[in-house]
Amino acid sequence: MAIAKGSSGVVKIAIHDGTVGAVGEIRSFSVDETADTLDVTTMGATAKSYLNSLTDGTVTVDALWDSADAQQLIFDVGAHVDFEIHPEGVGTGKMYTGEAFVTSKTVSGSYDGIVEASFSAQVSGGVTEAASS
Repeated sequence: MAIAKGSSGVVKIAIHDGTVGAVGEIRSFSVDETADTLDVTTMGATAKSYLNSLTDGTVTVDALWDSADAQQLIFDVGAHVDFEIHPEGVGTGKMYTGEAFVTSKTVSGSYDGIVEASFSAQVSGGVTEAASS
């Protein structure tokens, strides 16, 4: 079993149809995929039956806020973006790609802490899994 360190991960983003670039100061990321199911159970059945239906996905990125990082500034609410997430680093293992719409952006800090940012996006058209390149 191959175990990957989270610190190796790379998140890349671009305005839709642009050239993706690495987002700086990443602390964590997630790609969440779900699939709907359709209940096709009929009268007389003793157990439910289902069919696969539509898939859905979200992407979340948490970072140390850096207003000089052009890639972080792409995460404006409503922006149409392309993403690449390389959990094990670029060129290693799998990558997850797709396009999405940014649904939330939070920048927060406290008097005794560092300024952090959290970005979420709704995937449009599904997530593609491929070898990292």
